[in-house]
Amino acid sequence: MTSIAPDVHVRPVGHEAKIRIWFKFVPREGWLPYDTEGLWATVVTEDTASVNNVPFLQDGVAEGDIVRFETDADGRHWALGRVVESGNCTIRVLPIPNGPLGRSAHGVHEKFARFGLGGEVFSAEFPLVALTVPAAAEIRDVKRLLEQGQADGWWHYEVGCGSQRWWDA
Repeated sequence: MTSIAPDVHVRPVGHEAKIRIWFKFVPREGWLPYDTEGLWATVVTEDTASVNNVPFLQDGVAEGDIVRFETDADGRHWALGRVVESGNCTIRVLPIPNGPLGRSAHGVHEKFARFGLGGEVFSAEFPLVALTVPAAAEIRDVKRLLEQGQADGWWHYEVGCGSQRWWDA
């Protein structure tokens, strides 16, 4: 991996370049105290890249979306906005510590395994699970499980980025 500047890396993979795209947002009160999030992305053109991982904090973007970015004087790539929607959705699930799953991010992943959803865990101390719901997924069934899990006290969830297909389901 080649470092261009602190926290800015290019990882050549074949003929593709991976870069970190930074998103800036206003932190939510009572939530994590961050105002930026860096996501890995594959360069598409000189000022666009395809997002390669699921966001924990940034709303309005999903894995597979193409975003436009600009590079500052320090070499950091800042997102300017989404230019192509992938159709994928971003869902965040936080298990309720005294619920049936406890603080188990693994338990959350097991509940969604039948849908083939990929995702990441924020940390062992804060087991927030960010999931990518692919455009072709059984969205109604995923939504039903999310709602049932919340009603049964397994977790709280939020939709960080929903497609039209998601909202229509």
